[in-house]
Amino acid sequence: MITETLTDPLLAVDAVVARATSALADAQKSDGHWVFELEADCTIPAEYVLLRHYLGEPVDSVLEAKIARYLRRIQSAEHHGWSLYHAGGFDVSASVKAYYALKMIGDAPDAPHMARARAAILAAGGAAASNVFTRIQLALFGAGPWSVVPTMPPELILLPRWFPIHLSRMSYWARTVVVPLLVLCAARPLARNAKGVKVDELYTGKPVRPGTKAADPKWVWTLGFNALDRVLKVGDGLWPARLRKRAIDRCVHWVTERLNGEDGLGAIYPAMANSVMMFDYLGYAEDHPHRAIARKSVENLLVIKDDEAYCQPCVSPVWDTALAAHAMLEVGTPDAIERAEAAIDWLKPRQVLDVAGDWAEVKPGVRPGGWAFQYNNDHYPDLDDTAVVVMAMDRAGTHNREPIDRGVEWTVGLQSRDGGWGAFDADNTHHYLNNLPFADHGALLDPPTADVSARCVSMLAQLGESADSPRMAAALDWLRREQEPDGSWFGRWGVNYVYGTWSVLCALNAAGLDGQDPMVARARDWLVAIQNPDGGWGESCDSYDLARTGHVPAPSTASQTAWALLGLMAAGEVDSAAVERGVAWLAAHQAEDGLWGQEFYTGGGFPRVFYLRYHGYPKYFPVWALARYRNLKRSNSRHVGFGM
Repeated sequence: MITETLTDPLLAVDAVVARATSALADAQKSDGHWVFELEADCTIPAEYVLLRHYLGEPVDSVLEAKIARYLRRIQSAEHHGWSLYHAGGFDVSASVKAYYALKMIGDAPDAPHMARARAAILAAGGAAASNVFTRIQLALFGAGPWSVVPTMPPELILLPRWFPIHLSRMSYWARTVVVPLLVLCAARPLARNAKGVKVDELYTGKPVRPGTKAADPKWVWTLGFNALDRVLKVGDGLWPARLRKRAIDRCVHWVTERLNGEDGLGAIYPAMANSVMMFDYLGYAEDHPHRAIARKSVENLLVIKDDEAYCQPCVSPVWDTALAAHAMLEVGTPDAIERAEAAIDWLKPRQVLDVAGDWAEVKPGVRPGGWAFQYNNDHYPDLDDTAVVVMAMDRAGTHNREPIDRGVEWTVGLQSRDGGWGAFDADNTHHYLNNLPFADHGALLDPPTADVSARCVSMLAQLGESADSPRMAAALDWLRREQEPDGSWFGRWGVNYVYGTWSVLCALNAAGLDGQDPMVARARDWLVAIQNPDGGWGESCDSYDLARTGHVPAPSTASQTAWALLGLMAAGEVDSAAVERGVAWLAAHQAEDGLWGQEFYTGGGFPRVFYLRYHGYPKYFPVWALARYRNLKRSNSRHVGFGM
């Protein structure tokens, strides 16, 4: 190691890291875990308001006033509607929901902000131009016709697995959202809200054909599925009563088996809310155990502050805890290591070891061993969290290797046939399903992605797997095929090419590929080329827009700058001018509390449909990047040495 001197330029970085580490430590819970707010767009808090009115619950005027202030604050001053992410463009579906929620709360339609929003919505085609889930929401209130909702009969759940349209062929999030919705769409219940609030003023009276947000729709499949929808609509009401009852009973059994306690069905808001409405329609009393716990799971997602409130789409404690633990391990001081070890102790009992979740339908011979994203979600652990937790345990020198071994066993068991990994399932690649009228969001599937695949490669390499083993060779070949012409990789769960490229460069470094490898060199050069003039990195959610190609520049953010730095350092660029400038940007933008602020959304939910603002990302990723930088600069080696 190089001896420090009083003129060591890294002393300034040390000070930044020390302040940030202290602040991150202060955010750790007493039991060892971290959890930060997970914010989506206006749709989730708007749907929460509508859910309460749908159920006819007593009005909580204080809570509704706080949600209303939140919705008004995030209304765009430019296009006057609501966006899917900070400073984003107008989205008609989000705007319809936000407008409806505000009107339900009591905002007058002729109030200036409502009038401006209404004009923007009408200019975009009105409520009829909204997506399928918004049209269902409107229909449940009698504020829109059921005729414009694609038909999905509950008998779908009775179909054999070989049938082309089957729940097992859909992603986990689609399954959990759709199953209770099958019951609601068949029953077409009407909301109990006593006000009878409608939004007739949002309809233009002109027919609108909403488009799809699927990345690669096929007209043959689209025509076929649209024809099937017309047939199902003609035959609606002709299903045998006994068959319909059997189908609904199966849906209810499927939901109750996966209720997941106070963490809720699928541990995601839309599935939770649909389960509550399903139980309500079926006549379950408010204090019935199934309905009561489903309703409680929704309430657990609220973030209530002094002036505002909103509802999260889900919570991220395992993800936050594992990533913050990596940051602390990178810092490497005795206190930071102790913090990381406490986090790992919290993570250990959350490994899913005895539940064969939905993933087992495709991989029945694989033993459970993964971690979920949320506090509990045993039916739906994910590969990304599992790989990150396993790497943290390995870095911390966990003595009992059984959790690590079981995590690896489950991960390699879910490798897809093409060599990559999806987030929750193997071989979830039935792309024709994204042409279903019901799937206009284009996110019905969970195919392998570069970021998740890279995390799994990083984990295997960190644990000593040879790059030429069959499964590693297949994975590396998959990543090579997925590299974009400009040298980047698409980021499915983070925005976007910066996230994907960071993930893959770390994996390639762990697998032993250095900067001389053409794949690494092209990615490194791409990251340097897109650096902002101020020294940071930023990328807009617009990069997912189908009309765009590749990276879309945006103001620098702390999380994306940290990812770019980690990626460049994995490519051997510790001493480069680009890295020096990125480090300087982070140091200059550290906030008074020792961490970093960030309003821009850098988390991915569903491209073009749903984005996430991880409040933890600008807190632990910069610590991680800066600590790694100073560690490598003080080392005689430039090899990172582990996957992430």
